[in-house]
Amino acid sequence: MKPPAYPACVDKAALEAVRGAMPSAQVLDTMALWLEAMGDRTRLQVLLALLERECCVHELAAIVGLSVSAVSHQLRRLRDLRLVRARRQGRLVYYRLDDAHVSSILRLLRAHAEEEMI
Repeated sequence: MKPPAYPACVDKAALEAVRGAMPSAQVLDTMALWLEAMGDRTRLQVLLALLERECCVHELAAIVGLSVSAVSHQLRRLRDLRLVRARRQGRLVYYRLDDAHVSSILRLLRAHAEEEMI
């Protein structure tokens, strides 16, 4: 198969370098799932609340203004994607962000959105 013909403006070496820097299909799929999860307003509110502090589902329900059942459903999705983790204390389960990477992403996303509002 003949390689594609590129216009003169295309730097073939740079193009190959960029292609080589692209993540695997599996990593791309995971990234897309995380962005999809954060793209839901309710899940984003839950994540931003957990950016402030660890919360139980009842606290999160009060913060986002939804039922405990609805928030539990959203938390299950976030747990499955490893964006949040749970800690049981007696009969209560407390949720927090999974790690510093998730916190960093949320802080950057918020800062960028707030800059756009100025």
